[in-house]
Amino acid sequence: MEEILTLPVQDPPCAEFSAETINLLNLEGGRQGGDDIALIPFARVDDFVKEESSNPTCPANFRVESRRKRASGSVAKPRVDGYLEYTLYWCSYGPEDYRESERVNRGSRLGRRHMMRGCLCHFTVKRLYTRPHLALIIYDQKRAMYAPRISDELRQKVMSMLYVGISLDNILQHHAEVTQKQGGPLNRGDFLTRNDVRNMERTIHNSSRELLGNEECSVKIWIQRHQKDIFYFQDNSGSESFIVAIQTDWQLQQMLRYGSNSFISFHSAFGLKKLKYPVCSLLVFDSSQNAIPVAWIISSSFVGKDIHKWIVLLSERLRTKDPRWKPNAIFLDDPSFNYYIIREAFQCRILLCTWHVRRTCIKMLFKKCCNFEVQQRMFRQLGSILYSARCGPNAMDAIDELMQIFVDQCDFIDYLKNVWINGIKSLPVTTPKPHDAMESYHLKLKSTLLKESHANFWSRVDWLIHTLTTEFHSLYWLDQYSLETGYFENLRDNSFSTNAWYHALHIPDVDVVLNEQNLHLAKILSQLTKTWCIQNILST
Repeated sequence: MEEILTLPVQDPPCAEFSAETINLLNLEGGRQGGDDIALIPFARVDDFVKEESSNPTCPANFRVESRRKRASGSVAKPRVDGYLEYTLYWCSYGPEDYRESERVNRGSRLGRRHMMRGCLCHFTVKRLYTRPHLALIIYDQKRAMYAPRISDELRQKVMSMLYVGISLDNILQHHAEVTQKQGGPLNRGDFLTRNDVRNMERTIHNSSRELLGNEECSVKIWIQRHQKDIFYFQDNSGSESFIVAIQTDWQLQQMLRYGSNSFISFHSAFGLKKLKYPVCSLLVFDSSQNAIPVAWIISSSFVGKDIHKWIVLLSERLRTKDPRWKPNAIFLDDPSFNYYIIREAFQCRILLCTWHVRRTCIKMLFKKCCNFEVQQRMFRQLGSILYSARCGPNAMDAIDELMQIFVDQCDFIDYLKNVWINGIKSLPVTTPKPHDAMESYHLKLKSTLLKESHANFWSRVDWLIHTLTTEFHSLYWLDQYSLETGYFENLRDNSFSTNAWYHALHIPDVDVVLNEQNLHLAKILSQLTKTWCIQNILST
């Protein structure tokens, strides 16, 4: 116990704090194989005990199991860890286990016998004899074996399984396999019961029925129940628009994992014509170049107008978890956004998303120009502009050339000037690499939200929030869980493993022949039919 002499006194600035807030030093040779110790002011012991009892993963009160006191001056040669006051705190669910025993109406613990579950989690607080103003925390056993409810992480896992259609029996069987694989139960979550899963099934059923009530009340109820999943909220008022920015803990972890030193893409204004409020998604890309939604922003006004209200909060939320976190670049699909604010918040490059430019220009070409040959020529010229913008010096020349050649196509040229030209001039553009992932995400979002069978709900914000955070969220959770663990591969959406970029990586070099006259074009041997096909930079 000589280490106590070198321990720093930890006094966190927060009103209450727990073992997660302070740094515990592990000592070998404790009663459970090693104790974790820390020094705090004695005056703050109650703050520590109160916060330990509020642990969100295993909330359980800590009661005083035993207490001893000594008078000052009663020990001639006190030890380094000698105490004036000694208090042993034990989890309310232990140490005895009365779950299997018969009820006996005797004993001093009659009022709490039904709570005893054999939990061994406990710690000791010593008011030091030589330094009475300090308390030594000794955590003998931190493994909480029981709590009144399962952890948020396991709850999210089981709820996602239920949303994608995995049966109760299969969930319990899978959980038993995972628990056995890790060497047996380690915490409350490992004792998942059939009632736990049934309660979650009931929650899913009731949450669907709640959408039948008043929309405004339904949204407020959801927000009250999911505070931890919201990083910004602004209610609709006379001068302020409605904004809710959503990011679940799982999405936060994916953004930290795949967004660091990589790319984050905006997918904004989805459902502008059909949904009551459009959806802005933030996407990251996994190792297989699949897009994963890591945040949703729903706003009653143009999302770029209020971006300064939530973008900084999002970056701070990430850096609170990992101060070193930083993306390589942000892909912007709307050049009218104030990209200076985004650049300042994330401290990285801003690129114009060519997938969105290409997609919207195709739609506008068909709408504004009826001549098929002219459409082809204009589209090819637009590709030259995007390629030049990516390479740098020739962008302006390519834009001027387009204006001169197609001066008679004034409707499309006006659209290009008003929407895209300034963005193409001022921002570098993305490579084709993430395009297929963004196309796939767009189609998934469309097939989930814009089904004709859901037409009656398009005008409801509560339905939109509910669908995104349950059914849609679960599809992406299952895909990542299956990739990481190998479980439920038969239930994965095939589109996650069939994107064009993933397949392109497996095409042998001998099957790709570059065009010597135009290196932007290539002949690629089809891997299915073994026939030649042409692929250029616009269809990549």
